[in-house]
Amino acid sequence: MTDLLPRPTINDIAVAAGVSKGTVSRVLNGHTTVAAGTRERVQEVMQRMGYSPDPAARHLSWRKGQTLGLLLDRDDPMLHPYYVLFREALESHTALQGVQLVGLRTEVWNLPHLPTAVLVMHAQQDEDRRLDFLRRAGVPSVLIGHHPDFFWVAPHDEEGGALAARHLLQAGHRDLMYLGEGTSQVAQDRERGFVGTARGAGARVGSLPSDFTVLGGYRAVRRAWEEGARFTGLFAQSDESATGAIAALEDLGVRVPGDVSVVGFDGLPEVPLNIRLTTVVQNIPLIASTALQLVSEAISGLSPRGEFIPVHLTPGATVSPVARAPLSGGEV
Repeated sequence: MTDLLPRPTINDIAVAAGVSKGTVSRVLNGHTTVAAGTRERVQEVMQRMGYSPDPAARHLSWRKGQTLGLLLDRDDPMLHPYYVLFREALESHTALQGVQLVGLRTEVWNLPHLPTAVLVMHAQQDEDRRLDFLRRAGVPSVLIGHHPDFFWVAPHDEEGGALAARHLLQAGHRDLMYLGEGTSQVAQDRERGFVGTARGAGARVGSLPSDFTVLGGYRAVRRAWEEGARFTGLFAQSDESATGAIAALEDLGVRVPGDVSVVGFDGLPEVPLNIRLTTVVQNIPLIASTALQLVSEAISGLSPRGEFIPVHLTPGATVSPVARAPLSGGEV
């Protein structure tokens, strides 16, 4: 009688390949962020050890009837275009699995029943009470942002800010402004990338406080310009605030891009402009699918990890070479 060898596990594959269980899981799920050499090594070990994933076991972490909370900050608008697109991307996966997606905007500690798992939106750069509560409550959580102690996924916001700065610098702009100074991690990462790159190239750069909305961008730019601020290139932390900034400048008689060039961030498919916005584009569907993969890993008890999702700049009609004569305070 032949003894049956025990079936190799994901942990066995991880040890033999010299990688983490999370990396093996990402290879099994076809995730594109695994380096080609690592993927090949893991696949070679799987073949050598005779490993074949159990189709049923791969989906045990999610069961029909479970709930996934999408936790916004108290002041975040649930119909913000980014959140609408992100939720649609999530639902394209969760609906097939029979998992209910629940939008949450109240303090999570006041909820009568906690979801099976939670995606935490709009992290604060410093202490975030929501994360601490969910960890104490034992609820598997994934942050849309970055944090060394949690599962997380985020667009590469800092690199996006640097891309915006380089694009404006290449067009000859040396008087720059960042629109979106604030306390959120997103705002600070984008500002850091933009300001650091601009100053590294010897450009003059300032920052204006603003939220992510059209109205916030309009008010901030109009107020600053009326108070004497001058710049030829502006990077807004969102496409919506960029739209507001352009409206404010045009109302003041400032031409975009003739007098001031503007770059946004998000890559929203629709913005209320009559010209195409130059913007840093984030891959919302990939962020959503990565977040769900991380939720599965969190439910399965794997060690926390995070991923930055690459961004790219799409040129539009709101950036042009800098004018020969800089704008002066008396022109407006």
